[in-house]
Amino acid sequence: MDMTAQIKKNLISRIKDSNDLNFLNALQTIFDSSEQALYELSSEQNNAIENGRNEIKKGDFHTNDEVISEMREWLKKK
Repeated sequence: MDMTAQIKKNLISRIKDSNDLNFLNALQTIFDSSEQALYELSSEQNNAIENGRNEIKKGDFHTNDEVISEMREWLKKK
């Protein structure tokens, strides 16, 4: 068994056996904060997403087929 699997197995066992609410709450906080960091975007990223959504609402976008067609035409010229 690799090290990661062994650690997971050990943690699962300890969590199952624990009745210590403070310990379990601490683990929950660790998991929540690590998951939150995965989805936390910078203000620049949020602005870029908002700009993209606004462009879509205005119809200012190209379909995937249009982009592929344009790329094929461009490649033919090379």
